[in-house]
Amino acid sequence: MSGDPTEALPPRGRSLRILVVEDHADTLRVLARLLDHFGHEISVADGAQSALEIVESKEFDVVLSDIALPDGSGYEVIAQAKRKQPIKGVALTGFDKEEDIRRSKEAGFDFHLSKPVDFHELCMILTQAGS
Repeated sequence: MSGDPTEALPPRGRSLRILVVEDHADTLRVLARLLDHFGHEISVADGAQSALEIVESKEFDVVLSDIALPDGSGYEVIAQAKRKQPIKGVALTGFDKEEDIRRSKEAGFDFHLSKPVDFHELCMILTQAGS
C-alpha cells in the first residue's frame, strides 16, 4: 500500500456537515483533512464544552466524537446534539468491548468506531449515515 490513505477508500457519498470532536490534536487534524478531502463540511472541537457550544449554533448531519474528553464526554455531546436536531452519532474510542459498544448506543451514538481509525470503515459509516 502506498502512503496515500485515501487510495483504498470507497467512492464518496453525499456531502455531510460533520462535527469532529477529538482532544488529540494530530488525530483531529488528520480526520478533519481526510473528511474535507472527501467533500464534507467540517467543524472541529477539541473538547466537550466547545463541541456543545458549536452544536448550539450550527446544524450538522453527523457528530463524530471521541468518548473520553478532558472536560466531559462524548456521551454528553451526542445526547445534547440529539436533543437539538436530528443527527447521526459516531463514537470514536479506544474502547471496543461489548459493554463499551452497548454504552455508546445507549448514550445515543448510532455507530461505534474503534481507534486507530480505519478510514475505509469510517467512509462506509458516513455513507450509511448520509442515506
